Amino acid sequence: MHDESRRIEERVQRLHDQRIKSAIYAATVPFQVEAWQAPGEPVSFEEAAAAPYEPFAMGTPWGPPWGTTWFRMRGQVPAEWAGKRVEAVIDLGFVGDWPGNQAEALVHLTDGTPLKAVNPLNQYVAIANPAAGGESVDYLVEAASNPDILADNFSKITPLGDKLTAGDKPLYTFRGADIAVLDEEVWHLDLDVQVLRELMLELGEHDPRRHEIAHALDRAMDLLDLDDVSGSASAVREALQPALARPAHASAHTVSGVGHAHIDSAWLWPIRETKRKTSRTFSNVTSLADEYDDFIFACSQAQQYEWVRDNYPKVWARIQESVKKGQWAPVGGMWVESDGNLPGGEAVARQFIHGKRFFIEHFGIETKGVWLPDSFGYNAAYPQIAKLAGNEWFLTQKISWNQTNKFPHHTFWWEGIDGTRIFTHFPPVDTYNARFSGEEMSRAVRNYSEKGGASRSLAPFGWGDGGGGPTREIMERARRLADLEGSAKVVVEHPDEFFAKAREEYPDAPVWVGELYLELHRATYTSQARTKQGNRRSEHLLREAELWATTAALHAPGYAYPHEKLDRLWKTVLLHQFHDILPGSSIAWVHREAEAEYARVAGELGELTAGALAALGAGETRAFNTSPYARAEVIRTADGAPVYVEVPASGSAPLADARPPQPVTVNGRVLDNGLVRVEIAEDGTLSSVRDLRADREVLADPGNLLRLHTDLPNYWDAWDIDKHYQNRYTDLLDASSVTVVEQDPLIGAVRVERSFGKGSTITQTITVRAGSPRIDIETDIDWHETEKILKAAFPVDIRAPHSSAEIQFGHIQRPTHTNTSWEAARFEVSGHRWVHLGEPGYGVAVINDSTYGHDVSRTVREDGGTTTTVRLSLVRAPRIPDPEADQGRHRFTYALLPGASIEDAVAEGYALNLPLRVAEAADAPAPVVSVEGEGVTVEAVKLADDTSGDVVVRLYESRGGRAQGVLRTGFPLAGAQITDLLERPTEDADLADGGVSVTLRPFQILTLRLRRG
Repeated sequence: MHDESRRIEERVQRLHDQRIKSAIYAATVPFQVEAWQAPGEPVSFEEAAAAPYEPFAMGTPWGPPWGTTWFRMRGQVPAEWAGKRVEAVIDLGFVGDWPGNQAEALVHLTDGTPLKAVNPLNQYVAIANPAAGGESVDYLVEAASNPDILADNFSKITPLGDKLTAGDKPLYTFRGADIAVLDEEVWHLDLDVQVLRELMLELGEHDPRRHEIAHALDRAMDLLDLDDVSGSASAVREALQPALARPAHASAHTVSGVGHAHIDSAWLWPIRETKRKTSRTFSNVTSLADEYDDFIFACSQAQQYEWVRDNYPKVWARIQESVKKGQWAPVGGMWVESDGNLPGGEAVARQFIHGKRFFIEHFGIETKGVWLPDSFGYNAAYPQIAKLAGNEWFLTQKISWNQTNKFPHHTFWWEGIDGTRIFTHFPPVDTYNARFSGEEMSRAVRNYSEKGGASRSLAPFGWGDGGGGPTREIMERARRLADLEGSAKVVVEHPDEFFAKAREEYPDAPVWVGELYLELHRATYTSQARTKQGNRRSEHLLREAELWATTAALHAPGYAYPHEKLDRLWKTVLLHQFHDILPGSSIAWVHREAEAEYARVAGELGELTAGALAALGAGETRAFNTSPYARAEVIRTADGAPVYVEVPASGSAPLADARPPQPVTVNGRVLDNGLVRVEIAEDGTLSSVRDLRADREVLADPGNLLRLHTDLPNYWDAWDIDKHYQNRYTDLLDASSVTVVEQDPLIGAVRVERSFGKGSTITQTITVRAGSPRIDIETDIDWHETEKILKAAFPVDIRAPHSSAEIQFGHIQRPTHTNTSWEAARFEVSGHRWVHLGEPGYGVAVINDSTYGHDVSRTVREDGGTTTTVRLSLVRAPRIPDPEADQGRHRFTYALLPGASIEDAVAEGYALNLPLRVAEAADAPAPVVSVEGEGVTVEAVKLADDTSGDVVVRLYESRGGRAQGVLRTGFPLAGAQITDLLERPTEDADLADGGVSVTLRPFQILTLRLRRG
């Protein structure tokens, strides 16, 4: 037989694309359209319904950036269409085929009932089958003219990312609004041909099935009447049925399809637009559920459900009904799909607490799994946190984006820093926006790493990132692929069912230990520094407000613990931990609003804390310590005078005349407090840091060396920092002034000022305080660079085989060498409040109050010694998607801590991030809780969320070893229980000598519920 593959393939493609698709709608009549441009921000349906509308012609430009245009569409179904499938078909002037980053619309009935959304891949709205024809159709359509931020494939710097800079030129040209008859037979033929053609093209050249499909398609196309596609469609379909009916091989891979609509809570659109996106997508999903009984849709992010509940009650009611029918599956159990690295430990716990409670309260469902397909790497504390929240499985997909190394597993047990394991799946289809194309199905099978051990994987299907969700076409593809020779088998099912089957099939799946590091998007540890600083500050202010509100509730008669306010503020912070807000990868509008929200949160939390302390009564001035560690340090009084105080952990002390061990001396540019001696060079770097206690020089080369690198990644500007950034840089050594600004027995400080680049300035105040080896570097930057990154280096004279960086509820060790490609790929890593380097007998920590990104490297000197360098990533200047990212003022502090153990790093990390608060109080109530025993660290103190008055305390082991201790209370203790994260008791705690006996394995998290006597 002659090989006619090319002729057949080209023939089928042309007939499908040019003839079959164009015949899907058999007849159309246009709507009469009127329009009203809403001024400013979106308005309610009621306001839009009462607005004055003007005639609007097809082909007319409409929609300024971020605008809302309401269209009134009126029409009548022709009488001769009686009994046919009639739809409204609307084309707003869509660009490309991505639903989420352009024009979108929600179609309403005239009574305000949302029907369904339209987007480029879902342009229809079903009109009820007219029994006799002549039905009138009257819609109000809310159309959003959101700009295409990613035009030109992420290469275009655009001002469209903020309504303040976007202008008002119309973005779209309305193409059409029609009432149309759907020719169902042609529509099904279109899908039959698509599925077979795509399968054919994925099969091997020597696979008989490929040629069987090709000739079946060729013969079927002979039956297609080009002058009457509709009339011949049934015959063509019948000819294709044998090819579609061939069952899959018994050993075929099984793909569990789960409907999905990834909706970024903010990204290339502001939060206010996400609220509308949820209504559009969820309207589509509930409509699809009505049409397909076998459809199941998984949806995470409790925040988005709450938006719909509050703003679209009719859509909310449809969701509740779909949940009852089992077609809608709440998953994930988090408030939002947060970033996986940057939120603090307690914040990750609250993500689960608030998310899971929402689903329990509103649906009576406790979610079983963590659904995080798109976060940029996952910290190694997740398995334990997830398990403590009652989760059994974990799903992600993003690691498939790795730049260097292919992740070796798709189904595996993930083991965290404490030893907890959670069953984890990583879909080999390599997308969370699957549509069951032939290429995707082939990829899922080809890519699957567990062949021979397991035979099933999961595929989230539906258009996403900006929403859209599954479509009827995708559901029809799934039906055709349920049992088709040459393809994996598709079954649409709940993710809980998939994970139960996968675990039963593969109980001895391999184990991955430690973080799931994404070898890409490393710049998200640094971009949009003010957003990250707002998050860090908010997390600590929340801790502070909860602790002192609990203290006041226990000791101040009449004080009411602010449950509702704290709940609301926590949810605001959790929302902004979404994986495109906190990482700094959103448009300017998002980050402008985030900074304003963080300022509001800080103000409210400051008032709550001040109110709690005031409730204790007026009296002497005291220093209040929110840290879980006792402190002896220098602070300033209201008039700015320094004073040395000693304050117990989670307690307070009067501003009395405590005496530091030794005063600070300032001799030129040398600061000495008897613990450390710091010499500052003429160029402003630290030329020497000598640890006087250990009698050793800390630095191998000048410290606090500021280096400005060129930073233009290959593709994703705000997301990525590529390794070549290291090759081009300028050291900032030209200090304009180095000046002693304070020389007091309690404080010595030198200020260094620099100018550089495109008018940027940096002022750093290097401070040594009595009684502390910590060297603080308070930094004020006025930043005007573009496509640059600024780093601060500390080359220390330590041979450290690994660095330790704080993560959630513990720390992680990373090698300082690059023996393997896996280690080399970690050239930029994340950490929280500190990074520690150590060799036997000595260590150094670098501490910060708002920085997350850093790198660690080492070299061997000519004298045989080893220099290990920690460099903090201070600020970047990407231009896409926000062309003004990070421009302007930044203020933060980082510090060098010589002679530091891990315990010292933990304690000073808390101290720098939780400054002592000075306030008046009548007395000094005992700390709510205190701990006797090393390594047991208190992370949160609060009243129980159920308003019972019980005290809830969250502890963890912070050194990485076993710990034993006793938790004592500053109130009469009647009983104690160990709980899960949702404060539900799991067992009684052991009481010992009036306290609670605590035994922890390395990095174990423990939540205690304490009943007051």
